[in-house]
Amino acid sequence: MTPVRDHLVWDWNGTLLNDLSLIIAATNAAFASVGGPVVTAEEHRVRFRRPVVDYYAEVLGRAVDEEAFGRLDRIFHDAYRAGLTTCELAEDAVTAMGDWSGSQSLLSMWFHDELVPAVRTYGLDGRFVRVDGWRAAVGGDRKAASLTRHLADLDVDPGRVVLIGDSLDDAEAAEAVGARAVLYTGGFTDSERLRASGHPVATTLTGAVHLAATLS
Repeated sequence: MTPVRDHLVWDWNGTLLNDLSLIIAATNAAFASVGGPVVTAEEHRVRFRRPVVDYYAEVLGRAVDEEAFGRLDRIFHDAYRAGLTTCELAEDAVTAMGDWSGSQSLLSMWFHDELVPAVRTYGLDGRFVRVDGWRAAVGGDRKAASLTRHLADLDVDPGRVVLIGDSLDDAEAAEAVGARAVLYTGGFTDSERLRASGHPVATTLTGAVHLAATLS
């Protein structure tokens, strides 16, 4: 059966890529550089949000200006890069992609010039009609504007689109452009927060794809 919404946009970090442990380690490296607290995975899943600067300010208990966030962001990404080879795709990522009968693309807030070779490294070349990552020097922003550009460059009507991601920001980005979202509990966000959003929620990526195929 061809889904009513026939284009799927995948999130990368925390969705197709199982990198939560590395994200926590890199986040704690950034916090440690300014004498901040250690956060656990569960604390992160409950508190994380975009823009990331707001999350950092909450955890550190003080305002984080642009210069300070730039330093923290560099420390985070240096630590993340150092551990990236330890990460694997989500257990059912390849099966889930194979279950989708329409077109698929990838939109990540990870840096574009590092995302593209990573997709090849994980054997996903040819899976996506387009791959887009973050194209600025400092990360941490919301996803909605990037999703708008991604769909415009694809020339895809948002009414045909489902986004599968692991965060409330993914859901808000989909809402902002008129797409639908299915949220995955295996990533960076506590499952209760995801369910409270009112969007469809799946505990596996294959389940997320099956839900996406039913959305009108």
